[in-house]
Amino acid sequence: MLTGRRILLAVSGGVAAYKAAYLARRLVEAGAEVRTIMTESATRFLGPQTLAAVTGVPPEIEMFDRPSVSPHTTLGQWAEAMVVAPATAATLARIAHGLSEDLLSATVLATRAPLVVAPAMHTEMWEHPATQRSIAIVRGDGHVVVGPGSGALAGGDEGRGRMAEPEEILAAVEALFEDGPLAGRTVLVTAGGTREPIDPVRYIGNRSSGKMGNAIALAAARRGARVVLVTTVEAPAGPIEVVPVETAEQMAEAVWSRAPGCDVAVFAAAVADFRPEAPSGGKLKRADGPPEIGLEPTPDVLRGVAAMDDRPFLVGFAAETGDVAEAIAKGKHERVDLLVANDVARADSGFGTDTNAVTLVAPDGSTEPWPLATKDEVAERLWDRVASLLPGGES
Repeated sequence: MLTGRRILLAVSGGVAAYKAAYLARRLVEAGAEVRTIMTESATRFLGPQTLAAVTGVPPEIEMFDRPSVSPHTTLGQWAEAMVVAPATAATLARIAHGLSEDLLSATVLATRAPLVVAPAMHTEMWEHPATQRSIAIVRGDGHVVVGPGSGALAGGDEGRGRMAEPEEILAAVEALFEDGPLAGRTVLVTAGGTREPIDPVRYIGNRSSGKMGNAIALAAARRGARVVLVTTVEAPAGPIEVVPVETAEQMAEAVWSRAPGCDVAVFAAAVADFRPEAPSGGKLKRADGPPEIGLEPTPDVLRGVAAMDDRPFLVGFAAETGDVAEAIAKGKHERVDLLVANDVARADSGFGTDTNAVTLVAPDGSTEPWPLATKDEVAERLWDRVASLLPGGES
């Protein structure tokens, strides 16, 4: 996949730097010619000789005291893709604001190659507003952000901020050079179940895990699409733009503002149909007895997109507990181009499971039951079908 490609791997100073050695090995095994950059602090976590042994070329560390007159421009012009893994909070800030304080950040400015960034830091640092501003700028500049995921962190801590695994980063790099069936397309995906507040503690919601939506987003990215994931749950690590929301109103605003620029929109989220019309500003007390909660409809996110003049190709999801006739009626009512009905009454299908039993419903009401499969397999098969139905596809 990467045979003959020139990949520049830049390592900044975090505990996750040890993973960079394995990433370098995987890039080499994929056929790439790999050169590396290390920050001074990175050398405290990973020995330069390790990267030299893996790639066959010693890493560049200093801007000065090297034979090259301009190492950052030389490396930047050489690279066909640049990867920063791990990318610490400080490195993200430098990339976001164009600060060239070391060889790594100067090379980012000096290259026109696509950039893949894999953040890694403690949860508190990742969630800090300054880091979130940096990552928003990095994504806005068109760079690919992979991760971070959740799991074990330095010092025995657990949480969000763990660097994506080398295989995930490798997949993002390979996707840069793929001319997949969705290359050049922009895809919008919704995932998870919305939460409609009753009071600051309680909410009306559902059991959606977001696994199906996440699988769909990743499968689209693997096919070369630019993916925007509007979600209420933790997003998967991958080259995806993530828009976190919580309520149906927030999801509607996020989707309606982005849908006009998309080629395909897949509505896999379980959006609440109703919300409390007057949420309490304080926690409702048990001693006051059961409250009377009046409900009002939430915005119909899918219908809002279907009504747009320049709407994308629409794929809807319908969580059903019985006959597929309800899904057929919904598909016609919502005016979708394709409807996926999934049986949530089965123990091995629907909310929270890793498998799904779905039926594809066409606009004319014809149905195509698919056998039980993993959600990843359903996502792959769904994109094969959607790609064939898009202009230029093979029906």
